[in-house]
Amino acid sequence: VQLQASGGGLVQAGGSLRLSCSASGSIFNFPAMGWYRQAPGKQRDLVSFITIGGNSDYADSVKGRFTISRDNAKNTVYLQMNRLKPEDTAVYYCNARRGTGWSSRDYNYWGQGTLVTVSS
Repeated sequence: VQLQASGGGLVQAGGSLRLSCSASGSIFNFPAMGWYRQAPGKQRDLVSFITIGGNSDYADSVKGRFTISRDNAKNTVYLQMNRLKPEDTAVYYCNARRGTGWSSRDYNYWGQGTLVTVSS
């Protein structure tokens, strides 16, 4: 399956963006879908994930500001990002996960990601 993240851009601190992750196949094939981000010089981290049953969880750094959702009919996962901060600046990726917990491993379906830049 191919995953394509989109929706990034330049936004001022306090602003909002909605990222989309479009899958070439059914996202029902995977226990969960995740959004990740990688800031310059840092490792890629899991930001949020949503299970096939619709349960979701978030990293503490984004909890209360980001909302993950999925449209199974469109095979698309979204990340609504509100009250953005400069430290949210990163390339954001989506991927499929092999399980429904934070320690679950990822499939290797990384796409190019989408750049989010938050100016102060």
